[in-house]
Amino acid sequence: MQNRITQLFNIQYPIIQAGMVWCSGWRLASEVSNAGGLGLIGAGSMSAEVLREHIQKCKQATDKPFGVNLPLLYTHIEDHISILVEENIKIVFTSAGNPGTYTARLKAAGITVVHVVSSTKFALKAQQAGVDAIVAEGFEAGGHNGREETTTLCLVPCIVDAVTIPVIASGGIASGRAMLATFALGAEGVQVGSAFAVSEESSAHTFFKQRVIGASEGETILSLKQLTPVRLLKNAFYDQVKQAELNCASVEDLKKVLAKGRSKKGIFEGNLDEGELEIGQVSAQLNSIQPAAIILKTIWEEFEQTRKTI
Repeated sequence: MQNRITQLFNIQYPIIQAGMVWCSGWRLASEVSNAGGLGLIGAGSMSAEVLREHIQKCKQATDKPFGVNLPLLYTHIEDHISILVEENIKIVFTSAGNPGTYTARLKAAGITVVHVVSSTKFALKAQQAGVDAIVAEGFEAGGHNGREETTTLCLVPCIVDAVTIPVIASGGIASGRAMLATFALGAEGVQVGSAFAVSEESSAHTFFKQRVIGASEGETILSLKQLTPVRLLKNAFYDQVKQAELNCASVEDLKKVLAKGRSKKGIFEGNLDEGELEIGQVSAQLNSIQPAAIILKTIWEEFEQTRKTI
């Protein structure tokens, strides 16, 4: 398939692996890119020098295009941008911040910029800022999420109708059937997170992966909306958050509950009680740990097969 997304990134399949904290290192990104999709290194959990190391290792592991996901809310953003320019990165997905702040600077360095949004309002702002494409991320997605709680199937057509640049659907997509549904609504690519978070190449802890593939429907919930909304698997940490919110905790009190390093503790270190277990609603559909290339191939083949039968 050739469309604006495959042409924009020079990839075979319009399937992008999300740049997830503590999951998306060079092994996962290079594997997805080698399989014909677009792999992303997740810079959110990395210092500048660790990011440089992952970029250099990814270059050694693949000659295919890959990119970096750059959350804009972190304090070391300037160091990260310097690394991206120095390492001649050509594709950057920005998220969790104002695209108007850095897009022009990134594009001046010859970088293709994509921004993640959860509403039409911010999609229009991103387009105005000059991004090359938009990720429309629905309420189903794992990790940090939009306050609007608009689902993917409602969000994608609204954004497609509002902008002229290509749209990538995200949130609740782990199958070819789901991918085809978003294409019917006007998307030209999909960003897949949870399915790749539990892949063999994901840097997440085995305990986290096993917990995710054992999850059933209804075990994730959007929490911490007073701070930065995040979708979590229910566990002892989530119970603390829920109780604090029921007690009308202040923002400062919630920050104390969250503390530092909760996502690292849960996702990377495998502490299933005290850690923050970020994952999407689609976790209920995941039931095995597979190589990333097999995950991508399975999604694409089901997409093609389903398209022929409709």
